[in-house]
Amino acid sequence: MSQLFGMSTATAETVKEQRPQDVMKKVVALCKRRGFIFQSSDIYGGLKSAYDYGPLGVELKRNVMAEWWQDMVHQREDVFGIDASIIMKPDVWVASGHAGGFADPLVDCHISKERFRADKAPKRKVGDELPIACADKGQAKQYQDAIHERFGVELIRKGKDLHGLKVIEAGTIGFFPEGAESPTHTFPFRGYVSPCIGSPFLSEERQFNLMFRTALGAIDPTAEASAVLADLVQADDLLEAVKEKFARDIKNFRKWKEKGSPAPEPSASVIPRTLEKIEEEKVPDADLRRTLIQAVLEHVSKPAMCYLRPETAQAMFVQFKNVLDSTSAKIPFGIAQQGKSFRNEVTVEHFIFRSVEFEQMEMEFFCEPGTQAHWMNYWKDERMRWWQQYANYPDHFRFRTHDEDELAHYADGCFDVEYLYPWGWDELEGIASRTDHDLHEHEEHSGTKLRYVDPEKEDPKTGEKPWSYRPYVIEPAAGLTRGVLVYLLDAYHEEERRTAKGDTEVRTVLKLHPRLAPIKCAVLPLVKNKPEFPEKAREVIKAMLAAGVPAKYDDKGAIGRRYAKHDEIGTPFCITIDGQTLEDGTVTIRYRDTTEQERIAVQDAVKEVQALLSKL
Repeated sequence: MSQLFGMSTATAETVKEQRPQDVMKKVVALCKRRGFIFQSSDIYGGLKSAYDYGPLGVELKRNVMAEWWQDMVHQREDVFGIDASIIMKPDVWVASGHAGGFADPLVDCHISKERFRADKAPKRKVGDELPIACADKGQAKQYQDAIHERFGVELIRKGKDLHGLKVIEAGTIGFFPEGAESPTHTFPFRGYVSPCIGSPFLSEERQFNLMFRTALGAIDPTAEASAVLADLVQADDLLEAVKEKFARDIKNFRKWKEKGSPAPEPSASVIPRTLEKIEEEKVPDADLRRTLIQAVLEHVSKPAMCYLRPETAQAMFVQFKNVLDSTSAKIPFGIAQQGKSFRNEVTVEHFIFRSVEFEQMEMEFFCEPGTQAHWMNYWKDERMRWWQQYANYPDHFRFRTHDEDELAHYADGCFDVEYLYPWGWDELEGIASRTDHDLHEHEEHSGTKLRYVDPEKEDPKTGEKPWSYRPYVIEPAAGLTRGVLVYLLDAYHEEERRTAKGDTEVRTVLKLHPRLAPIKCAVLPLVKNKPEFPEKAREVIKAMLAAGVPAKYDDKGAIGRRYAKHDEIGTPFCITIDGQTLEDGTVTIRYRDTTEQERIAVQDAVKEVQALLSKL
């Protein structure tokens, strides 16, 4: 990069000096103040984990998308882009495993109100003590009072921890007052405690689906389900009434299981699968009625139900054959897509890092079986190169190799590109070797062959041409919204400077890579009360816009404040129209990162900015 934008020479030590400890808090405040990112529905109190991108934020986001698309699609001959529908046929999510695998058991802590996944909670065994670890003494007193009021025991408070609970047998905990050898009270125990404070006072497990559901069609499916249910609940024996009402679906389901007949639609399997669980005594008697009612509602309404996609990847697998046939592509080749995805995240955190609505930049690269290791290494290097080239601090990116127990059963390798966020290293992009798993599953469920035929190669099994095979896949999957956050954090700097009067001031500057900056150039008349200054500035801004340079005219406030404003929003160049401009036809161009200025001919302003951008 130009010496005027010396971003690539910064080090981890430099960032400690230039980025404040509370950088996340300051970036969030800047985003709202300057129009990068707003809380959704802000005037109504905001909607948790939903964000709107303002005038500057949408430009930054689009610039990141455009750079990715340019690098992944436009500069290559072997990658093709698509833009698939957010809503797909539910069968897609059954085949991909999302319809089953995205349903997780959730539990609430009665004391802290924390909600968490039961399968990820810390386990405790017989004999373990169960201290409840609070944030401070005040919270310990608050939780002690809440437990006493709800459960009738006063735990022993020692500093910020509460003591006295112990697992006495599987499924049971006891309260032991100080010095007691036997419990005075016992409570049911689920075998685990809440992750944050270690509380065993928990709600029942409830299913939580990570996919957003909606319905296709003008008729509300819940109305039909309610009508069916209203009749069923009048029966003396709800179980028998359900069996009678859905006898046909139950019969078809059993024929499929016993004789291998065509699999029933997923919507016709809810009641039969629920009855299987009841017959296997997996549903407690106390939960029988509630389970049946829920199953009926699901069974009747499911034919109209569909999902907002939880990822963009599956459309690229589903459209593999159409892309292959329409482009005559040859292996290896890729299909790329950018777009929104939706997940009912259990935990939303860190601003736009994890939210329920987010955007992705993904590519599925189809290659010959046996070559996946080569392409995995290739795409690892390519993706790291891409992230680092726009960063001030390239050493804030690293690879993390997934351990064996982290890998999906079908994957033969996976790496994360991680970034050093204010809270530590965390994921930015995943690069996975998915074998032929996805194409295989969609082939099995759809009945459509998803294969590539190579007429020049022999089939390894038969030794004859052609070779028809399901390609293996390397998947670089990046988070666009996380990328926006990463570059905002990377760019935010505070620098101490001396003013003309000798005072010390802090300059806030957003050192965005110029190609990512929302505004490339600001055109500033030195004063606006002399018509010739704004007139000349308007001529320059008109020429900039005509040349396709995203530029802004700005005449509000003193020139120093305008410089400071554009430093804060990341504008790399400011062109100022002053008295000398009217005398000799030159303007000053100011460089954001160094604050250096030089004079150039006004007629060369557009070409100069374009040249600077093209070099970076």
